[in-house]
Amino acid sequence: FNYRLECGLRSSTVLGFIGLPTLGFHLETAFMQGLYDQVAGLLLLFFLLIAVLRYWAKWQLIPIYIPIAIFVLWPENTLTLSLNTPIFYDFIPSPLRTEQTTLATTLTTTLLPWLSSLSHTQIIPGITNTLIVTQIALVFTAAMALILFPLSSKQFNPPPIRYCGHLLLVVLRSTPELIIAFSALLLWGPSMLPAIIALSIHNSAIIAHLMARHSDQIQLRIDASHKLNRYSFEILPRLHGQFLAFLCYRWEVIQRESALLGILGIHTLGFYIDSAFESFRLDVALLLIIVTALLNITVDQLSRWLRHRLHIKSTPFCRTPISGI
Repeated sequence: FNYRLECGLRSSTVLGFIGLPTLGFHLETAFMQGLYDQVAGLLLLFFLLIAVLRYWAKWQLIPIYIPIAIFVLWPENTLTLSLNTPIFYDFIPSPLRTEQTTLATTLTTTLLPWLSSLSHTQIIPGITNTLIVTQIALVFTAAMALILFPLSSKQFNPPPIRYCGHLLLVVLRSTPELIIAFSALLLWGPSMLPAIIALSIHNSAIIAHLMARHSDQIQLRIDASHKLNRYSFEILPRLHGQFLAFLCYRWEVIQRESALLGILGIHTLGFYIDSAFESFRLDVALLLIIVTALLNITVDQLSRWLRHRLHIKSTPFCRTPISGI
């Protein structure tokens, strides 16, 4: 429950970057105006919200939170149900809107050239760049998660160091990827590198946090090894199935986030979708959204097939110590 709620908080923050009045909206506004002191204050507030999540996010308190949320949001929630016909008309591919010929003629003379042009200029480059960012970020995520998770595990560190490691992971996984990527863009300029760094930092912190929590459940023998030997021969072999399961799960998430980071100017599918919306080409935007959804479904199904093929278990192997040893 707490993990999914934390994911929901991060997602609602990211949605603020497209105009919704969440914390992300105020973060982006302050960032664009150069008010970095406000950015720091808002980020600290969000970090604190995530850090104390286990204390205030209890399902027993949901009956209290729901009336409060309705009371706070009610004045601003005016819902109007109206269908704007011109908008739906704009979603129809432009060749089908302009040509008044037979369907066969339209397909061969206008629609197929339109699709071919979009494929060469937007769809294929967008898919290629999205996959490149995704796969490189996935490898970096795996490497960083293996390095970070011992910082927050009781199997390796005393409480003071664990608390510092837990705080570090809270900061890394709570900072919106768009903020990290935007900061990296200011440092290194427009390229795939800012997106890769942002996705790796964010997702590796999530996996490291989950691995650390599960490593705490492993019971070791009294004469178990220490330090690097404990990491290499005691803990990591028992968590490898869980680690691969988390990595396969985050694979599809990284895929979606790679496309989303296109709004910052990185030429993934999100870049072309954002450009289509800005130029009011809703038919192109709809086609690119469908391509993005199909790509995400493909990666998700491939991830499921790999987990089944490799017999990956989502629970750590916890061997009960033999009494008297």
